[in-house]
Amino acid sequence: MLKKLLLPLILILMLVAFWVSPDFQEIAAGVAIFLFGMLMLEDGFKLFSGGFLEKMLERATGSTLRSISFGVATTTIMQSSSLVSVITISFLSAGLVSLIAGVGIIFGANIGTTTGAWLVAGFGLKVKISAYALPMLAFSIVMVFQRNKYVRGAGYVLAGLGFLFLGIHFMKEGFEAFKDQFDLSKLAMTGFWGLVVYTLVGAAATVVMQSSHATMVLILTALSSGQISYENALALAIGANIGTTITAIIGALTANYQGKRLALAHLIFNVVTAGVALVFINSLRDVVDWVSVNVGIAETDYALKLAVFHTIFNVLGVVIMVPVLPRLIDFLERMILEPQQDISKPLYLNEMVDEFPATIELALRKEVMHLQDNAIELIAHGLNFHRHEIYNSSDIAQTVQESRVPFELDIDERYEARVKTLYAAIVDFTSRVGEKQLPHDVLERVYVLRDAAAGLVRAIKAVKHLRRNASTFTITPMGTATELYNGLRTEIARILVELNKLKEADAEHRSSLWLDEELVQIRKDKRNAMQEIEAHIRAGELDVQAATSYLNDSSYAYTAMKELLEAARVAYGEAYGALAEVERILMLEDEELEAFSSEESLDTSHSSQSH
Repeated sequence: MLKKLLLPLILILMLVAFWVSPDFQEIAAGVAIFLFGMLMLEDGFKLFSGGFLEKMLERATGSTLRSISFGVATTTIMQSSSLVSVITISFLSAGLVSLIAGVGIIFGANIGTTTGAWLVAGFGLKVKISAYALPMLAFSIVMVFQRNKYVRGAGYVLAGLGFLFLGIHFMKEGFEAFKDQFDLSKLAMTGFWGLVVYTLVGAAATVVMQSSHATMVLILTALSSGQISYENALALAIGANIGTTITAIIGALTANYQGKRLALAHLIFNVVTAGVALVFINSLRDVVDWVSVNVGIAETDYALKLAVFHTIFNVLGVVIMVPVLPRLIDFLERMILEPQQDISKPLYLNEMVDEFPATIELALRKEVMHLQDNAIELIAHGLNFHRHEIYNSSDIAQTVQESRVPFELDIDERYEARVKTLYAAIVDFTSRVGEKQLPHDVLERVYVLRDAAAGLVRAIKAVKHLRRNASTFTITPMGTATELYNGLRTEIARILVELNKLKEADAEHRSSLWLDEELVQIRKDKRNAMQEIEAHIRAGELDVQAATSYLNDSSYAYTAMKELLEAARVAYGEAYGALAEVERILMLEDEELEAFSSEESLDTSHSSQSH
């Protein structure tokens, strides 16, 4: 209800302000242009995603210092702690970075965002930056209409900077004109209540504008024109730091539990930092004065002194919080518990991972592996053996042969509960991201992963058809028929064991080349099945009815094995590192697999004819 009333209230207040003072329109337009520039800057940097930024973020998990440094560097470059927060939540939700690394990045982003105040106070308020803005906008519009996404991204970044400069110019000019009609400095408040009121105003302004950077620019331009006092400007800056956490909280609403933990960490950090700054405000002012004297900042240059203050209290917050970071992580994990995993529902797909190509692909890959786990469990139970028994067995054939008791299993019901819902979520996710402007290669891999999920579904349906006869012919010994069906069950069990080894292997050194060899062998075995059955019929070891059933069922078994292997080939075939690069070179294409399999069949046929 409050949210619905807030927008009309803001619009009405703006209309009243425009009517009372035309100069206020220039300030409001400056803020709007500045925020539009921030949006274009973010869109520009998003076009660079899927490359350098994601690789750097993945490597930022080595230590807390590296995480903080990454947060400082990226926020300084992108001039948006909100964008860095959203990126970090997305990657944390997809499992690409750890919680402690994500918190470190947020800490660093708070320091990085202070560079914006330095740029505005040291450059934007002392130079006619509108002279730089117009050429930047002219060049950017040419770049934005280019087909190359990186050129377009650079165009958006350049346009964003142009609009930022233009917004600062209008805000500055607006406050200069505004002070001739209204002297806002008369509203200055000193003492305790001045700190409280202006801290709340700064937080509220940041919540409305969704950008602490925009709030700081507004504070700096108002301070430089004498519309607010230096003391109140300090409180406003502290409030802006509190208000900026709202962006992370909103972003975390659609994230998983890890994203919510990060948003809470962001809130705790900023509130603690603001609290310390408010309690020691006088001491910090003395430190600011001392630093200003030593670096040559004029005593009356309150804009630059505000930038010094903004940096000092954010750095102080990091210095205070880093030693207690392990305790903070423990607190976050206790406050926001990891939910009990419901394996019938998606674990990695949520709206936060939709933001960037790298998180889209990674989350989908993990979800396909999750579906594969569910599929393998259903296939094993459908063929009457337990996964842990075959995984730990030294003689898989013997273990399968001894697993004769049929499982009490409604395979259709289990399919609906464990597979269909999850597969539907994968299809829905790929349909949703297919509407985004993703790079062609990323979109292609997304669809390949979707097809791998479909293959796992086909594997389960094949085992469903195989299950009845596999149980019938293996519960009690029936001679050759039992041996043949146990052979099929053993082959499938062996594939499941190898897939488990692949899953458990270290990702950097995981090798999936054997998948190609297995696919060739499966296709060859399928072609040789008829000859084997004919030999058993001629020897009187198998009647025609059992032989026909076996041929149909062996086709289902080979389909299940083929689909499992091809899905694994997709899921595990995109590992990173040197070994993965070698595998990409050596891996056989599907056409080569078919050709190789055909050649082996021909060789076998010629060999039998010559004998």
